[in-house]
Amino acid sequence: MCDATSAGAAEVHRIRPRECAGTAVDPIRLEPVDEVRITVLMDNSFDALLPESPVVRRAAVTTGPVPVPSFEEVESPVGLRAEHGFSALVAVRRGGHESTVLFDAGISPDGVVCNADRLEADLGGVQAVVLSHGHHDHTGGLLGVLERRRGDLPVLLHPEAWTPRRLEGLVDLPRLSRRALEREGVAIVERRDPSLLVEGMILVTGEVDRTTEYERGMPAAHQRWTGEAWTHDPQVVDDQALVVHLRGRGLVVLTGCGHAGAVNILRHARRLTAVDDVHALIGGLHLSGPAFEPVIAPTVAELVRLRPDVLLPAHCTGWRANHALAAALPDAWIPSSSGSTCVLRAA
Repeated sequence: MCDATSAGAAEVHRIRPRECAGTAVDPIRLEPVDEVRITVLMDNSFDALLPESPVVRRAAVTTGPVPVPSFEEVESPVGLRAEHGFSALVAVRRGGHESTVLFDAGISPDGVVCNADRLEADLGGVQAVVLSHGHHDHTGGLLGVLERRRGDLPVLLHPEAWTPRRLEGLVDLPRLSRRALEREGVAIVERRDPSLLVEGMILVTGEVDRTTEYERGMPAAHQRWTGEAWTHDPQVVDDQALVVHLRGRGLVVLTGCGHAGAVNILRHARRLTAVDDVHALIGGLHLSGPAFEPVIAPTVAELVRLRPDVLLPAHCTGWRANHALAAALPDAWIPSSSGSTCVLRAA
């Protein structure tokens, strides 16, 4: 740990974030796939009137008929639930072989399961659950999912995901219970390093290298308990992303909140895999609110340079960032909504 009060200019320059040149010394072989389907089971919004596009299907307006006693017809298509949380079902196909994992589980106990039922999405076929980080808006619905898929289902997370956290002066953040998961008999897999899932077709990044100078993480109010004291927790080191290599097109990167920073995550994914092209960036980019709005401009500038073909910002990205991204990358940007399914195919 550097003592900032005594460090000289040379030391500060040495430790400052900067991009590493080239690929990793030993890049990870990520098996190219023929198709990726990412269904947003839970997002902060639901809009039944959003248009479809060549790569995105939307939930039908008639989704989710439920009893409504005040109607003559008794039942009504209510659509999907939206909450401040995120969850996505990720299916990858290579040849005739398809595998499915769940990435995050929303905030409420039953929100993700409810939306999966209304979409007729099969949670029983999930082969693993990956948690992007330990915040409660990504883990709250996990037990509801596990009830649909008992047995030796692995739950992959960073070991810091159990960390007690709070917003100073506001609230202690609910945290994931190891005991609750163990009671369900799941296989808890804790990894700091990258992991390959489903026969090498999905990469979990593990801890993300922080190399930009502008993605500085959470403000001072976000704190973690060290076992002895509360201290500022800017990095949320348990933040990790999913990466898929779509044959002939490039990387598909899925984030939960993107606490590591969207650009840091993309740099890290490209470096790990030695694949330069970014085909799609989907998920939360955490650019909402006064603490993060200064990060919008440099993030947009870097995404313009990388030119993803598909950009579907969700959850905590925020309306200002979405407006900026839509203006800068109009052919790539797609509005997110609970029930949106991106279908991405190889070239």
